Amino acid sequence: MTGTAPAIELKGISKAFGPVQANKDISIRVMPGTIHGIIGENGAGKSTLMSILYGFYKADKGEIFVNGQKTEIPDSQAAIAAGIGMVFQHFKLVENFTVIENVILGAEDGAMLQPSIAKARKSLKQLAEEYELNVDPDAKIEDLSVGHQQRVEILKALYRQADILILDEPTGVLTPAEADHLFRILDNLRKEGKTIILITHKLREIMDYTDTVSVMRRGEMTATVKTADTNPEELAELMVGRKVLLRVDKKPATPGQVVLSVKDLRVTDSAGVERVKGVSFDIRAGEIYGIAGVAGNGQSELMEVLGGMRPGTGTITMNGEEIDLTGKYSDGQSRRARGIGHVPEDRHDEGLILDYTAWENMVFGYHRDPEWATGPLMKNAAIIKEAEGKMERFDVRPPIPTLKAKNFSGGNQQKIVLAREIEKNPDLLLVGQPTRGVDIGAIEFIHQEIIRLRDEGKAILLVSVELDEIRSLSDRIAVMFDGRLMGERDPNQTDERELGLLMAGISGEPDKPDHIAVEENLTAVEHGEAPKHG
Repeated sequence: MTGTAPAIELKGISKAFGPVQANKDISIRVMPGTIHGIIGENGAGKSTLMSILYGFYKADKGEIFVNGQKTEIPDSQAAIAAGIGMVFQHFKLVENFTVIENVILGAEDGAMLQPSIAKARKSLKQLAEEYELNVDPDAKIEDLSVGHQQRVEILKALYRQADILILDEPTGVLTPAEADHLFRILDNLRKEGKTIILITHKLREIMDYTDTVSVMRRGEMTATVKTADTNPEELAELMVGRKVLLRVDKKPATPGQVVLSVKDLRVTDSAGVERVKGVSFDIRAGEIYGIAGVAGNGQSELMEVLGGMRPGTGTITMNGEEIDLTGKYSDGQSRRARGIGHVPEDRHDEGLILDYTAWENMVFGYHRDPEWATGPLMKNAAIIKEAEGKMERFDVRPPIPTLKAKNFSGGNQQKIVLAREIEKNPDLLLVGQPTRGVDIGAIEFIHQEIIRLRDEGKAILLVSVELDEIRSLSDRIAVMFDGRLMGERDPNQTDERELGLLMAGISGEPDKPDHIAVEENLTAVEHGEAPKHG
């Protein structure tokens, strides 16, 4: 590629938000027809840098070159005109619009929509065939899985003739099967000469799929290397500025008495569909009970019942006392009074109020405790001081309790939720997707905190789609499929293949290769259909 101009070149980019220097004199070159990874801790400035390239922010200083030409990008329309598309971590789709309506939104050919729709329909068919971006053009966004919604975002960019595609934490909300499909799409795009900039915190994705990787730390670019010339340990140290333990270091569990007992739990959703079908299990003090499974198989509903967010039927006892499941007394407040802490799967919808400050979010659910309130009045000064301590202990960046939650990166938002729940020292911690969208340094810290709670005799229920996380943290692993538990496994006596089969509802089929049965089951579940094999 000697003599070829970079697809993207940034020179001396700097950007500050008040006292916070998000980017400091950053220069980077991205060559055409490559997948270029950008990694760094949460708050390192990766998303800010890419938002400048896409025209969401204007740099305080610096220059942007696209295909060797200096280019001004004052807004996203200018970025699109320059052939740049961006898929954000939290999708920018209109949920009650169809796929095709979202694709043409803002790119209509005129006041009459039918010609635009006809043109888009033909284009989407070609793109689907060329890049494995199959999705029903007439389906509403709200009816699609997260993986299919992401395909729509990619289709939007390609429909607008993007040759350079930026993806910000694209697998943060995907199942393993969806992530594998995404990277097949990206590989096809690369083969067609497209340039991909991949922002991710997952070192395995960097090592498996990128050609070159740039590392950012605290707003600065620390290194750019060929992926083939580096390794996960070196990248982790460049990201964090110290050696990082890439495996979970824990001693064997010493389980005590039963803390949580669940018997024949059933949950039906608002449409009358049974989502949890007679689930039973116990969790003891001093152990981590991990539940693996493809999203949409009842794990979310299970956690919501245990956390007091929805009613169910069956029997749940906490420290020997039965919990009311009818909904009359089923709320998060009563669960917390029973010693249950809850880190929900979706921090935005269930864990935080984004327009409130960090200190307010750090006391939600506990704000009526005598420690923090006298009658109807909250002790704001004391709460803010306590929040400062939590932010220091959990390394929340920036450590500003008066900053609104929406102004923190995803990983730092997760730390705010974890600090609130863990610092209350619950007897049982429900934790869903604890490291979704979190960088390697924060993952190490979060895992250590979960292990610390276990070693202090607390019971932990862990739900995660990350098999590495489930296997390394759990003392016992259950797999959930189609609302049922497929059985338990000892993490030391199982592997990803066996767990993956169970996640797809496969316990072994003599008449069909496992990988075919798995693919058929995953496809069926992804489309809301009954599994084909079990």
